[in-house]
Amino acid sequence: MAGWPSASPACRPCAAAGISGKPHKGTILSKIAVIINASAGCGYAPDWAQQLEAQDAAITLAQSGAEMIATAEQALRDGAPIVVAGGGDGTINAVASVVTGSGTPFGVLPLGTLNHFAKDLNIPLTLDAAIANVAQGVPHQVDVGEVNGRIFLNNSSLGLYPDIVRDREKQQRRLGRGKWLAFSWALVAALRRYPFLSVQLKLNDAVHARRTPFVFIGNNEYLMEGLNIGERERLDGGQLSLYVAQRPGRLGLLKLALHALFGKLSQAKDFDVLTATDLEIATKHRRLRVATDGEVTIMNTPLHYRIRPAALAVLVPVPALPPPAE
Repeated sequence: MAGWPSASPACRPCAAAGISGKPHKGTILSKIAVIINASAGCGYAPDWAQQLEAQDAAITLAQSGAEMIATAEQALRDGAPIVVAGGGDGTINAVASVVTGSGTPFGVLPLGTLNHFAKDLNIPLTLDAAIANVAQGVPHQVDVGEVNGRIFLNNSSLGLYPDIVRDREKQQRRLGRGKWLAFSWALVAALRRYPFLSVQLKLNDAVHARRTPFVFIGNNEYLMEGLNIGERERLDGGQLSLYVAQRPGRLGLLKLALHALFGKLSQAKDFDVLTATDLEIATKHRRLRVATDGEVTIMNTPLHYRIRPAALAVLVPVPALPPPAE
């Protein structure tokens, strides 16, 4: 395993943060803060931690989301030139919730199962390449979504998905099932119940009443058709995207999935795709389960969503130069 590359005058993130390879006279150059989820899906080897700590990184193996947040807060107070999160999208979200708005460059080590945020920003998924990206990448300002003060980097949802996540976590705790087996059973149970949610969507000076099994809000626009479904072309468009279906039965939900797969979702009836910089979701329920980047929280209604443009400086690979003109 390669060690952490030390900061140098050629290191673009450090230069962007006003930090050179040598400390200024009378100042102390803080180490890069690396916060790793100790239970990340890909594991974390102790010898790797020793190698990183021998370089310019201060490593924390965090046991909980609260510890991740506290460590990130301390890193900012200590003047860390870069704060790095290692884990799945939930871990990335937790650390980013502290770094957002600070101006400090944010690095990502994708150690989770899906790693949506890293994929959409073309951050390498292999560990050595992701470590190199932190040292050699460039800061790119990306938008951050927010609901009732809680941020999301990927998406937020109501209805079926938060119920599935809650049931999956119960099965993992009580029955010791693996994540995907528990998810499969939770999905079957949710489709059997198939509850509907009555909502009022207020956005762009209009109100839309819907009765639906799900509401999906994305940080920027998601591709909803074809083989690249679920991906985003950009995270700096300054818009939230809203996806909601009107009263589909189980068969109707399957038809929507097939429409999306074959690139005909725009032809589907009673499926809304809307964009806005902010929106409000009201319902008769005083409290509602809300998923943000795969983590479920119970929130008071109405739910207030907004986009925070260019709120997070994420280290991404240097764009490839175009070929020279002949």
